Order: sequence, then C-alpha cells, then structure tokens
Amino acid sequence: MKAFYEIITEAKNTHMQHIEDKVLYGGVKGTRQAIFALRDMRDMLSGHGGSVSVKWDGAPAVFAGTDPRDKQFFVATKGIFNKNPKVFKTDGDIDDDQMHPQLANKLKLALKHLPALGIKGVIQGDFLFAGQSDLSNKTIDGQKYVTFHPNTILYAVPEAQAGALKKAKMGIVWHTTYTGSTFETMSASFGVDVSKLNKTSAVWSQDAFLRDLTSATMTKRETDEVNKTLSEIGKLFNNIAGSTIRDLEKNPELAQHIETYNNTFVRKGEMIGNEVAHAAKLIHWIKDKYNKQASQRKTPKGKTTVRDKRDKLLSFFSLKNKVNLVDMFRLQKLIVVAKLKLINKLNRLQNVDTFVKTKSGYKVTGAEGYVAIDKLGGDAVKLIDRLEFSYNNFSPDIVKGWDKPK
Repeated sequence: MKAFYEIITEAKNTHMQHIEDKVLYGGVKGTRQAIFALRDMRDMLSGHGGSVSVKWDGAPAVFAGTDPRDKQFFVATKGIFNKNPKVFKTDGDIDDDQMHPQLANKLKLALKHLPALGIKGVIQGDFLFAGQSDLSNKTIDGQKYVTFHPNTILYAVPEAQAGALKKAKMGIVWHTTYTGSTFETMSASFGVDVSKLNKTSAVWSQDAFLRDLTSATMTKRETDEVNKTLSEIGKLFNNIAGSTIRDLEKNPELAQHIETYNNTFVRKGEMIGNEVAHAAKLIHWIKDKYNKQASQRKTPKGKTTVRDKRDKLLSFFSLKNKVNLVDMFRLQKLIVVAKLKLINKLNRLQNVDTFVKTKSGYKVTGAEGYVAIDKLGGDAVKLIDRLEFSYNNFSPDIVKGWDKPK
C-alpha cells in the first residue's frame, strides 16, 4: 500500500476542498472519503506511523522543472495548465507577460536560482521570501527570530538556527510532484522529497512533510475522544438519505451558495449554531439574494429570468431534503470538531514558529493547515482551522504581509 503522502490523484493541485465541504460537493463518495481521511489521520496520530503534509501560507504558487516538450528548464504559475500552457524560460518571457512587478521579480529569482537544485520532472511549491529584503530580525516574547511574512502568517526561525536562511536569495516550500509526458496529462502526487534535490545556498528549500509524529502521538484519552466523534459521524452519515446528498452533488451552484453562506460565519470566527435555524436562514438568504438581483434588472424579462433561477434553486428544499440538510450541517460540524482535535496535535510538530501580526503586537497561531489524503479514494482535502486561519485572513485587525506600513 502506498504511503499517506504518495497517493496519486489525477487532479492538478490548484484547488483542494476543505474536508467539511466534501459533504456539499462530493456526494456519498466524497463524504465517505472525508471520513476515511480523518480515520487515516487518527491512525497516524495514534502511533501507527506515516507522514503528514503541512500547508504553508506562501505566495505565489510556483511550478518549476523540465518542459516535457523541449526539455528546457522553466518556471510557471497556475497558467501552466491552461489549454496553451504558460511557462517562462527567460527573463524576456516574464517581461512579455506584463505581470505585476513583484510577481515578475519572484519568477525571475526562481528562474535564476532554481536550476541549481537539479529538479527532475515538474514540482510545485509556494514562494516564501524574495531575498534579504523580505527577511526581518524581530524579538517576540523575548526570543530573537529571523522572520518572513508572505501572506497572513508570519514565520519565525530562531536566530541561532537561521544561518542558511540569512544566506539565501529566495525561499520556497515544495509540496507536489507531477509526472506525465505533457502538461495536459500530468498527474499530481502530494509530496516532494527535498533530500533528492541539490544543495545551494541561494535557495532556502523546504518540503512540506512532518515526518516525526512521536511528539504529537495522541494519548489513549485523546484517541478515545476522536473515536467517539468519528463514531457519531458514521452514525449520522448513515442516517442521511443518499438521495439528498446526490441531489446536492448534481447541483454545484446550490452547493456553492451553501458554502458561501456558511463562510459568512467562518469569516467572523463562528461555528454554525442551531442547525435547524441555520437551514431556515439559508433559505431566506437565497431568496433575498435573488430578490435583490431581480429588483436590479430593468426589464420584466430580466426580472423573470432571475426569479425562475431562484425558484429552481429553492425547489431543492422539500420537507425531506430540509430534514436531511439539517443533518448534513450537523455532520459538517462533527467533521470540524474531529478535524480541530487532530490539528491541535499536529500543531505541536512545527519546526518554524508561526504568528500573526496585530496592530498591537504578535499573536501565536497555528500552521495554515494540513493535507489529508484518503488512502482508498486517493482524494486530497484540506484540514484547516478555519475559525482561526480564515478569521485571521479576513480580519482587518490582522496585518498581512502585503500590507504597506502606515
């Protein structure tokens, strides 16, 4: 059997769903995959070995390696998987694209320094810092650090361990390997072993694995708590009518509306409250959304078109489907509970300290999240403490790495 991080999925790693949203988009199969992924993570944290992939909060996503068409080295962003793949092999290619100057600078640094790594095939990572100008010396809670702040999370390496960091021209964390004879047919496997890359002082190159799980092994009591939650998840999943889950799977537009509505709570750092009230308010939210759109249309035909679309979406909410939707919200909440228990253990494994910058100082935070892969289905999902990270990401009280100093 393949290791946790070696399972290959045919989908390109450009977007992964939050594990609880598999209930909305994945149908019966996707929901089952989410449950299996949680069980796999529980097994690893119960002392059964394995490896976990951690998400870093870097930007932009960078692809690098050998173009299978002409064997030349290239760098790219997510345009690599366009119908006509957009890859860059010279500084002139980057200039011709007329992209934002900061992005162009990062890609030029990657184009200059990444060939020395001797990359075989194609790998994907997240850019962490561009040169010494992106690094800062900071003292946080009495500890001296060298820090970089690419997005929401500020990463802090203790100064005594930051020798290689301070010499680097750029920093990147690798997380996905691609194989295939063309960009269009490439498949993704989660994980890049940087030990197989050449060493160069110009690149602070990390991989996303958390290999040593011994310091995060759950106690019997913690394992029992997770098992209890997973048991409740299984029972609730079996009680939800498969027809309701399949109806939602066939209606991704409605699933998107539900996710958007749920995210209004996530962005405020709140969990879904009473599920019955949540379902009722969702229906009113959809009605109000489309009624507002209809009122903005200038012609009777335009108003009718919007109202017909509204009524088509609302036709899903039969009495049976509303009852099952309430249980689906309960299922999502339980998945979040299990996820947070596992994340709290995984956060102990970080070898780089993480903070968010507030207007009054620094606050400890967890990693952006982790990647879980169902061994049976091979599907990857995100495990993110959205009540923390997503709140931080959208909160005006958190200073982001791209914010200009006032």
